[in-house]
Amino acid sequence: METTVKKNKFTNSLAVFVTTHPWWTILFSLIFIALFSAGIQKLDFKNNYRVYFGEENPQLKAFDAMQATYNKSDNVMFVIAPKDGNVFTIETLAVIKDLTKNAWQIPYSSRVDSITNYQHTVAEEDDLIVSSLVMNPAALTPEKIAEIKQVALNEPLLVNRLISKTGHATGVSVTLQLPDKKHTESGEVAMMARKFAADIEAKNPNIKVYLSGMAMMNNAFAESAISDNTTLMPIMYAVVIGALLLCLHSFTGIFSVILLILFSVLTALGIAGWLGIFLTPTSAISPTIILTMAVADCVHILVTFLHNMRLGHEKHLAMQESLRINMQPVFLTSLTTAIGFMSMNFSDAPPFRDLGNIVALGVIFAWIFSMTLLPALMMVLPVRVRPKDELDNRYMLAIANFTIKRRKPLLIINGLIAIILSSLIPLNEINDEFVKFFDETTEFRQGTDFLNENMGGIYTIEFSVHAKDTGGVNEPLYLKNLQTLGDWLSTQKQVVHVNSVVDTFKRLNKNMHADNPAWYKLPEERELAAQYLLLYEMSLPYGLDLNDQINIDKSGVRVIATIKTMSSNEILALEAHVQNWIAENLPNSQIEMASPVLMFAHIGQRNIVRMIGGTIVALVLISFLLMLAFKSLRLGFLSLIPNLVPAGVGFGIWGVVNGQVGLGLSVVAGMTLGIVVDDTVHFISKYQRARVEKGLSPEDAVRYAFSTVGVALWITSLVLVSGFLVLNLSHFSMNADMGLMTAITIASALFLDLLFLPPLLMTMEKK
Repeated sequence: METTVKKNKFTNSLAVFVTTHPWWTILFSLIFIALFSAGIQKLDFKNNYRVYFGEENPQLKAFDAMQATYNKSDNVMFVIAPKDGNVFTIETLAVIKDLTKNAWQIPYSSRVDSITNYQHTVAEEDDLIVSSLVMNPAALTPEKIAEIKQVALNEPLLVNRLISKTGHATGVSVTLQLPDKKHTESGEVAMMARKFAADIEAKNPNIKVYLSGMAMMNNAFAESAISDNTTLMPIMYAVVIGALLLCLHSFTGIFSVILLILFSVLTALGIAGWLGIFLTPTSAISPTIILTMAVADCVHILVTFLHNMRLGHEKHLAMQESLRINMQPVFLTSLTTAIGFMSMNFSDAPPFRDLGNIVALGVIFAWIFSMTLLPALMMVLPVRVRPKDELDNRYMLAIANFTIKRRKPLLIINGLIAIILSSLIPLNEINDEFVKFFDETTEFRQGTDFLNENMGGIYTIEFSVHAKDTGGVNEPLYLKNLQTLGDWLSTQKQVVHVNSVVDTFKRLNKNMHADNPAWYKLPEERELAAQYLLLYEMSLPYGLDLNDQINIDKSGVRVIATIKTMSSNEILALEAHVQNWIAENLPNSQIEMASPVLMFAHIGQRNIVRMIGGTIVALVLISFLLMLAFKSLRLGFLSLIPNLVPAGVGFGIWGVVNGQVGLGLSVVAGMTLGIVVDDTVHFISKYQRARVEKGLSPEDAVRYAFSTVGVALWITSLVLVSGFLVLNLSHFSMNADMGLMTAITIASALFLDLLFLPPLLMTMEKK
């Protein structure tokens, strides 16, 4: 009782101060906002796909080690597709030759590979001739073109890597050494690549150029974030203003809410800047989510305030009563929402941790401003209302009477629906395909889809095969093991190409035996292999050395297997299959595996496990808070039902309509747990107030809760669902899927809070 009195004294004192000293409140708020929002200038943006992996991520560490040993594999891939379906024409070969030369102008380029500069080797008596496959396209005869085609379509190092099997498409791969010092690096690369592609298509109407590669993917991350913030934010503001007009019928109230939202976003981003947090394509959507979440507190306070004024209360007293009634539920809902978003700190992906923390900050500041700045603004701004009776909300009362009259059927039917939909959760499959992070309207997705369908692809698994000593890559037994690995990989149905130096050794051995096909095999002596390799490397032009395949001291080789587009589970199964085969067939070999596709495959599963732990922690904390706030174990436990079921229903529906659970969806359960609690808290709070303060029966308490908070629940849920549906318009599927799934979960929660929670409360009271 003493605690309640103290709490009421604090609430009343705060309410009296902000309503009687509004200008001081506004001044202090603006100083506070200015100090914290100044940190925005320190915010940085990172668009590299690597930001999704923490420094201790084992797959990232393995990939970094491989990149440090061999050259980096970031690249831009120009895919040249002649409309006549034939790469081997003078026109197309000239385009490829020119692009191969000009591509060196792309920033950070360190190597350019194409069929025209492929270093073809032939023997002339005792000499080894190493030269580009295509020297002067304009001088080519039909016979020479036929010879070039025959070489290209039969060279293992080219087919499904730089030329399609049928010769209808080819690629020019530009390897980059990005210093990772500024976020504009990928943008610089993409801008130049697009210029080259546009020039080629303008001068050669018969040729279509597609762009793919990891550098283009990094740029797609950045452009998706910019697109989301420039297109989705205005849409979201329009939705919020429309919902507020529908709910408040007060331009003053709408203006105050928009200011509060803006200040909440600025303050949260400012603190993020002061803390050294950088934005990513995922955390960059935090302003849109804060905008969505901040509306809820304002709506509850303003709806009660305007309702009191319509009953004839004086402005100051109307606001003080609104703050008294809403202080506890609004604080509780803000705290539980913040806990839900902070559960994202359990995520294995740093951008989701940053998103959770930034939104949690925004939610807390939205609560602070709704308790101080919002009431102060409403005191100094003109407010006009029309007189209205207390319980004249016909629609809400109709729903209330329906739930009271049909309580038993509603309990049974809704319970069965929840059980049936939740039982569909196993239909979902954990899957992260980084190409499909972007929808089919994006340039990178279009180019990569074409590449995957016509010539190799962007998904690779890299192997670092270690020799026992310096120069050991020339050892016949080592080369034999390397060939065994490559041959076996080539037989796997998921593998479309294997890039191995073994093919180079075999070709050199054939060349040094007068191009006799019978000698297309590995050299049988270490010294001979070393001589071949040295002779070949000395003949290679600048930028086309073997450092991307063989390390500096010749103690290891990188083998790159290009694989088909597969789900995360399929990739992990392939990885396990390869590891088992290596253990059985090459037990004495030291072989490491790494690649971005393995990184994304592992993080999806690991993130699910970690977020289950985060959701459990959030659930325990929220349950404790609800029991403490309601001063009732029974109400606390009861409130968990409409809070937990929506996530199960949402994932069940997702299993039917989509079924793919990736990195973005793995955080939804924990995130939405804090959000869906809001409606439950407000409804139970009003129900409990009616039972305790007004002494109403359970049925009349339900009517009171519907009439006082029902409209606010509808409006806040409408804003939340609309806000997350706006996210679904994003071209970045990680954000789009998260938005859609969250919207489904919140809509399910509203349905349960209006048609399942009231019958549950009345049934509990009866028992």
